[in-house]
Amino acid sequence: MSGADAAAGVLSEHTRHEIDHSLAKFPADRGRSAVLAALRAAQHQNRGFLTTELMDAVAEYLGLPPIQVYEIASFYSMFETRPVGRVHISVCTNISCMLCGADRIVAAVEKHLGIRTGESTPDGKFYLKREEECLAACNNAPMMMVDHVYHENLTPESAIKVLDGVK
Repeated sequence: MSGADAAAGVLSEHTRHEIDHSLAKFPADRGRSAVLAALRAAQHQNRGFLTTELMDAVAEYLGLPPIQVYEIASFYSMFETRPVGRVHISVCTNISCMLCGADRIVAAVEKHLGIRTGESTPDGKFYLKREEECLAACNNAPMMMVDHVYHENLTPESAIKVLDGVK
């Protein structure tokens, strides 16, 4: 069984289609360029986290050594390698946000959800990711991102209101 065939047993048809779509954007010998998109598709297939089996399948499908895929999955904060809550919350704690009260936002979110940074709520709804170094919204600090949607100029109260509005 070829690497692509073995990967086909792990990666869904939809995931393979997403990877192929990304691969088509790059020269044939540049499969590594599609790793981020491939890992994102595999993570989505698995309800929000990557397993070693999925990372191995991505490596096989792209013709890469597994270690290259592991390195990328562990480096970027958009990838999770363990089960986490379905709604991802990232609070920026870089200098601009810190100076504008990011620590109060983190404390309010932790207290409201009853979890600490890096944990998920017991019902699996929310995951308070490790504090982000920068989310590139310094002019509207402090801010947080909830499932890739920015919420800026926050107060502890407005941050809680955002979370309470999540379905």
